[in-house]
Amino acid sequence: MSDVAVDATPPRIAKGRSLWTDAWRRLRANRAAVVSAVYLVMMTLACLVGPLLTGHAYTTIYNDYVRVPPSLSPYPQPDQVEAALTDAARRMRVDLVSWKLEDGRVTAAIGATRPIDPRALRYLDRSSSFKDSRVETTTPDGLGMTLSATVAEHHFLFGTDNTGRDLLTRTLIAGRVSLAIGLLAGLTAVVIGVIYGATAGYLGGRVDDVMMRFVDVLYSLPFIFLVIMLVVFFGRNFVLMFIAVGAVQWLDMARIVRGQALSIRRQEFVQAALAMGVSPFGILWRHVVPNTLGPVAVYMTLLVPQVILLESFLSYLGLGVQEPLTSWGVLIAQGAKNIPSANWLLLFPSIFLTSTLFALNFLGDGLRDALDPRDR
Repeated sequence: MSDVAVDATPPRIAKGRSLWTDAWRRLRANRAAVVSAVYLVMMTLACLVGPLLTGHAYTTIYNDYVRVPPSLSPYPQPDQVEAALTDAARRMRVDLVSWKLEDGRVTAAIGATRPIDPRALRYLDRSSSFKDSRVETTTPDGLGMTLSATVAEHHFLFGTDNTGRDLLTRTLIAGRVSLAIGLLAGLTAVVIGVIYGATAGYLGGRVDDVMMRFVDVLYSLPFIFLVIMLVVFFGRNFVLMFIAVGAVQWLDMARIVRGQALSIRRQEFVQAALAMGVSPFGILWRHVVPNTLGPVAVYMTLLVPQVILLESFLSYLGLGVQEPLTSWGVLIAQGAKNIPSANWLLLFPSIFLTSTLFALNFLGDGLRDALDPRDR
């Protein structure tokens, strides 16, 4: 009888995947969600770093460039140089006799009926079109003077607004505010709503009745009155203000999560966890909350535009973001008033806001599919 070799190596046990590992794998397979996530990251970086690279401060006012259209070429254009010189001469109360432009420096001859004070040169310095101005020559009688100044070139890729501020810089600054508002209010609403709704739905009974009656009482109060009261209470600090807004927006989230929790508590895996002695907190954290994350992710992506629109309304009432700070909602509201004469004031903020909301919706759909345990 021959000896038979027996393999004593124990069989390999397949390593299981957690909900989060499996969700991440499925999310990466969703191209629309991945592209949207990359776009949101790029938009966030652009809003954070972009204002430092535009060459303009969001509060700087260029008096010579009020509502100028977008252009790839620098301002001032040749026809604007003469207009800026004429305006400066008018402020000096002198006459512009002649001028010429050579190698980026303009030379102008001015005259008057009375001696010209050299200090009038400050009117040329105040112009947004010139810098480094100086007096070249003065006539013996003081009635004539030759001035020179360097033409200050400015790039306005998105044009300027009604007061002469660079729209690109203000759009990026507005993105900081709008994204911060949406994130803060959304996270506040999600944290409060998920904890409150999951607890009420899982415990049920009298605890659920008492907790949901409290929600009904808050629903019965005028929403905008609550927001205005919280804004007045927290002051004009927009971070605290929209944390307060998120603290009101959690009511819908609590009802959504409660409905999901009522359905999940009757599932077999929850009953099995109870039979194994898992604590209620463990069941909530490991079974109930993960199974509600799909609707929660979708609702949070829908909550961001609601908060942005609410912020625009509060700013219109004088309780939201105030000048010189701005947001996409405020820029769109201002641009809508200038559609016939300056449509770029509405176009660029709308593109930024709309594309961001599309990306949030696609990412929300991808998160919903990835976090649904029934699709594993």
